[in-house]
Amino acid sequence: MKHSDILSIGDIAKRTGLAVSAIRYYETMGLITPHRNAGGHRRYMRSDIRRLSFVMIAQQLGFSINEIVDEMRNLPNGRTPNARDWKKISGKFLDRLDDQIAALTRTRNNLTGCVGCGCLSLDKCTLYNPQDEQAAKGPGPRLAMIKSDDES
Repeated sequence: MKHSDILSIGDIAKRTGLAVSAIRYYETMGLITPHRNAGGHRRYMRSDIRRLSFVMIAQQLGFSINEIVDEMRNLPNGRTPNARDWKKISGKFLDRLDDQIAALTRTRNNLTGCVGCGCLSLDKCTLYNPQDEQAAKGPGPRLAMIKSDDES
């Protein structure tokens, strides 16, 4: 291990663009594990940049911290995801992304006339939501929302 592979929390923050407080939060969630130097200061491995980048990408895709923690726990010895790991994990992401794309497409296609039955267009609503059938599925603009597993 080279000396340049050991980074301070400030170095990690600068490199990832994350706030120091966010890095500390990810530490408490078990997503990264710093070492302490003799003075008790956190020291991170350069590979922690990749772990944090993975967290940031997964969050951007809509995964919760708990889902990310679960995925990271599946990695052997808490290591950083490699290409093979990412391929396996990304397969799980694809269904979620497809649902998000479908919801965005529905919203784009109906944006000028309807907002997923909230309801802004009573004249057209009988076509999309006769007798307010969407009310049984929960509150909000149901036709524009990403479907959960139990609604598929």
